[in-house]
Amino acid sequence: MAESDDIRIRELEAKDITRGFLATLDALRPASSGMDVDKARKILGRIDRNQDHVIVVAEKEGAVVGAATLLIEPKFIHDGGLAGHIEDVAVHSDFQGRGIGRMIITYLLKTARDKGCYKTVLDCTEDVRPFYEELGFRRAADQLRVDHP
Repeated sequence: MAESDDIRIRELEAKDITRGFLATLDALRPASSGMDVDKARKILGRIDRNQDHVIVVAEKEGAVVGAATLLIEPKFIHDGGLAGHIEDVAVHSDFQGRGIGRMIITYLLKTARDKGCYKTVLDCTEDVRPFYEELGFRRAADQLRVDHP
């Protein structure tokens, strides 16, 4: 757990689903209006069974105001090393620009190191690339994508 002023970074708990977690994800893509709470809890149950799938939240006064995911991939290359993948970094629109994203990424990078990852990667758009570069990320490749129907 990490704390700064009135923000606390910690792992996602079931109670967070109704305390702003889904609304925070709306910063990425609409999630709060179309996601049934029971379905969200089932998804969390599946995630909780995988120790290599870590979701953290930024909490302020009992409400979730930020979130991100760390997936840890065991590799056959790099002598069985682990690679961290950061996904779904979101800060609630009312709390952007306050350093919360920086706190979340710093927390996840430490978590990846502590779990033995030899690298951590993420995909981002050009407009937020400078933010991640300030945190130590560097351009390493281009992403290609296929959307499945």
